[in-house]
Amino acid sequence: MPRSRGLALGALLAAHCASPHGALSSPTKVSRPVDASGAAPIRSCAALFPAGRPTSPWAHADASGKLVYETLPRGDRLLDFSYAGYGGGGVRIPVASVRRLVSPSGGDDTATIQGAIDLVSALPLEAGLRGAVLLAPGTFNVSATLTVAASGVVLRGSGSGPGGTLLNATGPPRYILRVLGTGSWARASGSTVVTDAYVPSGSRTFHVDKADGLAVGTPILVGRPVTSAWVHFMGMDALVRDGHAQTWLAPETVIESDRVITAVDGSAITVDAPLSDALDAAFVSPPGVRVAPYTFAGRITRVGIEAMRVIVPKQSVPIRQPTYDLLHVDAVENAWVRDLVGEEVTEGFVLGSRSKWVTVEDSAIVRTAPVDKTDGYPFEYAIDGQQILVQRCSAQASSLFSFATKSRAPGPNVVLRFTVKGGPGKLQPHERWSTGLLVDGAQMPDADIDFMNRGIYGSGHGWTMGFGVVWNSVAHALLIEQPPGSQNWAIGTSGTWARGVAPGATELAAPGAVDSPGAPVSPESLYLAQLCERLGPAAVGAIGY
Repeated sequence: MPRSRGLALGALLAAHCASPHGALSSPTKVSRPVDASGAAPIRSCAALFPAGRPTSPWAHADASGKLVYETLPRGDRLLDFSYAGYGGGGVRIPVASVRRLVSPSGGDDTATIQGAIDLVSALPLEAGLRGAVLLAPGTFNVSATLTVAASGVVLRGSGSGPGGTLLNATGPPRYILRVLGTGSWARASGSTVVTDAYVPSGSRTFHVDKADGLAVGTPILVGRPVTSAWVHFMGMDALVRDGHAQTWLAPETVIESDRVITAVDGSAITVDAPLSDALDAAFVSPPGVRVAPYTFAGRITRVGIEAMRVIVPKQSVPIRQPTYDLLHVDAVENAWVRDLVGEEVTEGFVLGSRSKWVTVEDSAIVRTAPVDKTDGYPFEYAIDGQQILVQRCSAQASSLFSFATKSRAPGPNVVLRFTVKGGPGKLQPHERWSTGLLVDGAQMPDADIDFMNRGIYGSGHGWTMGFGVVWNSVAHALLIEQPPGSQNWAIGTSGTWARGVAPGATELAAPGAVDSPGAPVSPESLYLAQLCERLGPAAVGAIGY
């Protein structure tokens, strides 16, 4: 269970007594432990490579200590996943100064808390932050959704454990918390087209037909089109359920990777993070992969939810009915959630498709109420965005989908040191072709990990994951399958190895690449080793190791 943060309660109460209830206070610094695990920070990247362990050809250290990778025949390789998380990986989450202090009233506190958030939202930005609304220890009754909708605003409690902050949900079913910007990407005119015959998964550089107007620092969308030829190649044009054709991904759908240009050399463009899917001209042309600069005026940044527990009324209803859900995050970049616990919520942490550079850490879902399975299962953690890091989080008495990607979520995305307790659970990409997920150091001996073809399940979920990796994890069972033209890997991982026929199919799917089953490999964590190599030990310490 996530532990309470060490807030300086004496200073908090002193500040509270010095001003009227709910008044603006002078900035109050709140400490945050650098190392959430309690262990000494690493001093050298070599500490991430335990002696005596086997190594994997897919990713291992050479004689100089540098990570080297085996590639597939067309150059695809394990992604460098270190770009996932707040700040693009390895960046310490900031501590916002307290600008508003709220104490529980014993009545409905919704308007007071939201009013404090709105007041801080109107303050000027200082070094990218406006400040934090601090909820004092105690129980707050909330009857409507609390929403952070401005950049630089943090809603912080006094810890999720005993003696901390509890949000008690009253009122109708709803999301209890939202962190939401507005709008979406606005593509600029003058897009260009990728000219390479094949861009392997894991690449950061590709060529375009014209680079006019593209410069270092320009945010771009790399749009991979879904074509009829590719849908057929994937075997996803023959999904039939109860006599009705199912649509996996409709032709003319575009899967967008959100990147920033870091170099332009003639027609060669280099971006800040690797592309998670391969771009094969045979299956994306026409119309081709289009690269377009964009603006996103309504996206908010440097926002967070911290250090509280949320409890909702126990319910067991189908998920198509109104339910009490914990948190919805979307239209954000450089956002974070830490030390947030949800009790009895139906759905937990939901990160939408317009979210980027987000860290969710030291958080948990706890459930005792049975799940109504009439319309399917809710998600404890669900990500639709990109460059997301979920670390040191857990699900207790899982509903089944402990963690899922949703539709068309490009990576790199990372689940680091995830645990499932007291329930069967599944860590399973859920639908319609996400790519580039790393499951690193998961401990879920009673739950399953599936990178699979879900076939006709749902409304034709089909192939769910490509270029995904399970690294040094423990699961009850693993179903790791190889999609056409792609690969999934399980390395250094323990569990019962399953083979399956996709729902609605008649033949076994090809197995994914399994290396060193039952024997953990070096490095202990692929994500941390990649992060350390790219940015050094200080970056590993900045995220709590």
